Amino acid sequence: MTTLLWLRRDLRRNDLPALLSAHEATADDVAAVFVVDPTLWGGAGDVRRAWLAASVKAAVASFDGHLALLHGDPREVIPQVAERIGATSVHVTRETTPYGARRDRDVAEVLRRNGIEWVEAGTPYAIGPGIIRNKSGDGFKVFTPFTRTWREHSTSDPAPEVEPNWRDVRNDAAATKAVDDALKAAPTLPDAGEDAALDRWKEFLHNGIDDYADTRDRPSIAGTSFLSPYLKVGAIHPRTLLADLRGRSGEGVDTFITELAWREFYADVLLREPSSAWHDLTTSLRGMEYDPPGDGVRAWQEGSTGFPFVDAGMRQLAETGWMHNRVRMVTASFLTKHLHVWWTVGARHFLDHLIDGDLASNNHGWQWVAGTGTDASPYFRVFNPVTQGIKFDPDGDYVRRWIPELRHLDGKAAHEPWKHDDGYAHGYPERIVDHAEEREEALRRYDRARGRR
Repeated sequence: MTTLLWLRRDLRRNDLPALLSAHEATADDVAAVFVVDPTLWGGAGDVRRAWLAASVKAAVASFDGHLALLHGDPREVIPQVAERIGATSVHVTRETTPYGARRDRDVAEVLRRNGIEWVEAGTPYAIGPGIIRNKSGDGFKVFTPFTRTWREHSTSDPAPEVEPNWRDVRNDAAATKAVDDALKAAPTLPDAGEDAALDRWKEFLHNGIDDYADTRDRPSIAGTSFLSPYLKVGAIHPRTLLADLRGRSGEGVDTFITELAWREFYADVLLREPSSAWHDLTTSLRGMEYDPPGDGVRAWQEGSTGFPFVDAGMRQLAETGWMHNRVRMVTASFLTKHLHVWWTVGARHFLDHLIDGDLASNNHGWQWVAGTGTDASPYFRVFNPVTQGIKFDPDGDYVRRWIPELRHLDGKAAHEPWKHDDGYAHGYPERIVDHAEEREEALRRYDRARGRR
């Protein structure tokens, strides 16, 4: 008997219920594979694809070479390899994204016709999407009651480590080439894989979490956990994090757990409303007037809007594949409420460039800023990119790090080069819009849209 383990967003060796399930289902061999799916691989931007490729290579190493890389449509590849090795069952971590769920239903149906069992064990979340419900049995539409119920729900312990008898499957040359090619186009990436994720978690647990509530909004310092890229690919599981936090308390711990809950909430929303991936979740702003992407969007993407806090964030994104969360909100507000562009334009750009680009969290985060989603910020709130910069980067260190044209300006002066005679001496661009004027225009458009409901 052989079982087949198919990895997707669970690129780790430990705390893996699907591996435990595959091991317990056979007295003989387990084969493990990862499929380079052209639909997902080709749909990712260079940076996100490179991070996935690095994470896949790290997973191969953690499996001591027993994880095979295959290429093609999983609807064809998985049934074919299962038949070829005589697998009695295929074991996976349950997927809940729109594409992943459709794909898995198709694969499971082909396997069923071939007499091969389909087994789902666990999800990429501490509590699987769809489990948390209100008293009426429906999903939550607002974060606060969701997280209250989510915190009261028990979570399982990490899955025990197992060492199965491995049955090796030959790598597909097209898959290894795709992984290698993706890495060639990568910027400088952080260390990938399970060991790197655990090291980062241990460092944050011992030296960062207690101050997290105070430092997480300061982009100039290392005040965040930086675990989101590892959670994205499943190099570490939130169940592991929550298990290590049992018995610990404090404002930093509580705030960090709340951030994990946001990730789980957005996954739950996407499961219940799959169209919200690329369409407004609420109907209140369906009549909103948007401008087509133009020169302003290009300036936004390049980090040359003339607003230092916005430009620093966009340059950080382009260079590193990551952006501080506070700055993500400000840059998203600028695109949607200063340039009046539909949020999907920015969400696509972020997904192409973020190594932690997660469909549910990214796109619903954009909707939160745009005022079109669940738990949306008040539609009339327009972040002032200057005051936001001064508040959260009061010394200007973040701006100077990413905008060398402003390094000659001390302190908070870096946020307002137009107030200084030499502010533009080194080529920094002037502002492409006027904040006050665009704020008023955004509010006019919001009022008109709401009046047309």
